[in-house]
Amino acid sequence: MKKVKFQAVKGTRDFYPSDWAFQKWLFAKMREISERFGYQEYEGPILEPLALYEAKSGEELVKKQTFILTDRGGKKLALRPELTPSLARMVAQKQEELVKPIRWYSIGRRWRYEKPQRGRTREFYQWDIDLIGPENPEADAEIIALACEFLKSVGLTPKEVKIKVNNRRLMDFKLSLIGIPKKKVGEVFAAIDKRPKMNQGDWKKYLSEIGLDELQIKDLTGILADFDFSDESEELIQIFSTLKDLGVKKYVEFDPNIVRGLDYYTGTVFETIDTQGKFRSILGGGRYDNLVEVVGGKKLPGVGFACGDVVLKEVLKEYNKLPKLKVKTARVLVTVFDESLYRNSLKVTCQLRKMGIDTEIYLEPAKLDKQLRYANRKSIPFIIIIGPEEVERKSAVLKNMKTGVQRTLSVEKIIEEIQ
Repeated sequence: MKKVKFQAVKGTRDFYPSDWAFQKWLFAKMREISERFGYQEYEGPILEPLALYEAKSGEELVKKQTFILTDRGGKKLALRPELTPSLARMVAQKQEELVKPIRWYSIGRRWRYEKPQRGRTREFYQWDIDLIGPENPEADAEIIALACEFLKSVGLTPKEVKIKVNNRRLMDFKLSLIGIPKKKVGEVFAAIDKRPKMNQGDWKKYLSEIGLDELQIKDLTGILADFDFSDESEELIQIFSTLKDLGVKKYVEFDPNIVRGLDYYTGTVFETIDTQGKFRSILGGGRYDNLVEVVGGKKLPGVGFACGDVVLKEVLKEYNKLPKLKVKTARVLVTVFDESLYRNSLKVTCQLRKMGIDTEIYLEPAKLDKQLRYANRKSIPFIIIIGPEEVERKSAVLKNMKTGVQRTLSVEKIIEEIQ
């Protein structure tokens, strides 16, 4: 039979233990900050009806970026490209039972059919965090402050990253002043969101294609170049004031170019970028006041954000903030002297594990040097050697791999030493 060498599917990643150590560290930071603010962890299915995303996620996400499957009954399903629609569906299903405000977070896999490149893969992990119930600006500020505290916890400073904040209601008003009709606002928002990916000439041509005249294009360009009109929004005034009280204002600034590409955002929107502008958005989110209603519930406002692991890791690498991590190993290796003493080694292994000590046993008799080399390569700090003399004396040899010191002790005493 011809051998075939398989590779991981394009846009996916293999996580060896050394790679997974970073993921565990990152997820722990996400959980720590979420729970410090009183948020509870939840999870949803990785498959949802495609119609759920068609209802409110936006045409580009559904038609260009979603992995679509068809089940045996002909129903179209989507590998979840984001979690917010699932969250809205789950809340709508038990809306009367849930204690409000709802503070939930989730960390899990997402899939988007994008061109793999630095900071972007097709399969990735994402942290979603949402506050559902309140519609006051203080709720928006809490979510943004949580994002600031997370950035701080992973070592990123306000000189390295900024959370850019805007408000869609404010932008609706500004667009109305330059004669853009309400039915055209969604298309203009989508165009603003695409602007960083296009050169100025192509962008203006695109605006013309969606129906803006030369004066409107000039006026829109002027609005997007003005970073001093946030005080025209009472919501933004309150948000920035609250963020100052929360001690995180240095991370945050107003930016009219932030509108977010998803259709369901209704008010505050924000994105985190690195100050050198080398990467795409690190995390982003905003207020969505109608989403629960769209998926079958009663109107219930919400605000939240999502943060992907891929871009964040690249940013941490760029700013030399990647943590130095060790892969967790067993604390003890129990060696096997020979076949006749295997059961004795197994018994000691069980005793150690029952006392909560992470323990490996070498699964076959081998020369002691070989077993020691194995422990050394895996950075296992302690070795237990049980030969015929130790069995007879009901003891064992405990070797400290760092110091080289070894002592003959009872198993009970060994457990005390290791603990």
